[in-house]
Amino acid sequence: MVATRFAGKSTASLRAWTQRRILPLALGAILGIPLLMPAGGAAAQEATPRPATAQAVSSGGAVVLMYHRFGEDSLPSTNVRLAQFEAHLDELASGGYRVLPLPEIVAALEEGRPLPDRAVAITVDDGALSVYTEAWPRLRARNLPFTVFVSSEPLDRKLPGYLSWDQLREMVAAGGVSVGNHGHRHNHMTMLDADAQRRNIEKASLRLFAELGAAPEIFAYPYGEISAELRATVSEQGFTAAFGQHSGAIGGMTDRLALPRFPINEAYGDMDRFRLVANTLPLPVREITPADPFLRSVAQNPPSFGFTVAGDIEDLSNLNCFARDGEPALTRFDNRIELRLAGPLPAGRARINCTLRTEDGRWRWFGTQFVVTDQAVQ
Repeated sequence: MVATRFAGKSTASLRAWTQRRILPLALGAILGIPLLMPAGGAAAQEATPRPATAQAVSSGGAVVLMYHRFGEDSLPSTNVRLAQFEAHLDELASGGYRVLPLPEIVAALEEGRPLPDRAVAITVDDGALSVYTEAWPRLRARNLPFTVFVSSEPLDRKLPGYLSWDQLREMVAAGGVSVGNHGHRHNHMTMLDADAQRRNIEKASLRLFAELGAAPEIFAYPYGEISAELRATVSEQGFTAAFGQHSGAIGGMTDRLALPRFPINEAYGDMDRFRLVANTLPLPVREITPADPFLRSVAQNPPSFGFTVAGDIEDLSNLNCFARDGEPALTRFDNRIELRLAGPLPAGRARINCTLRTEDGRWRWFGTQFVVTDQAVQ
């Protein structure tokens, strides 16, 4: 199954989308010129958090797990050992979780429906060959659905160590596998201008449409790097949901174009941590500052980070927040949380995580990832 914006659409609707977006792109490829689509051409919508209703706060949430490679021990930062992965799957299959297809979770968020307790989705980024050779057989044996976010260029170039289009089609045809857009080139998209961002995403949509018969309606940011500009580009492309790599659980108030996932690799794949993150709950927040997590100048670094906790939840005096250099100074004004970091964030990706223990021993978790340019570091 392709997680597609064409689900339930008529043939006429499909043809219209193709004429409006795919055919001009194909013509540009033939002529060797980039043809840009008008902003918002693909049913653009602004996927925003829902208001702070009692249901949005109390209706549970979902945990989305993110993997890359399986049994590729030479790449430990993006790999899980097979013994680790099998232990994760055994836990999910027998530990009281509800492993759902990611499109079902997105649909529940769209429609404001509550999610079951301990809802979990499995995602895999990039399309490494070990998804096909190692992960898929193990997931299929346990009847666990998952989503692959594919960057189309490695498949087009038939790069070693990556899926082929035939293998991707085989997995989709067998059922239980959905596909998301991960851009054509797996590059640092926040560093591109809006036109280049749009071309990269549209080229992936074109290739996925050509090879799978549909263009996905869900997106994953390469490296989990998000900026306000890139988020706007993703919104203009009509995606219903987009996922980063910042830790946290998804709730009814979570921005649907900046949804969190828990990265899993060798270093962060032990069973204690796995059980902890798989059982997390959303920390419902709003009014997050700064609005743009992309830091371009020293004037923005360190950021003045803050958020407002919504709804009636646990005692916020037990809230803890952590950054790379330790625990930032935390000031609380009722439900408003303000953090001041000890110093500037380093260049690259930098995360802040805030957690709150619940009465039953689980954790509410809200994370943010900043992208820090070299110009933002003195």
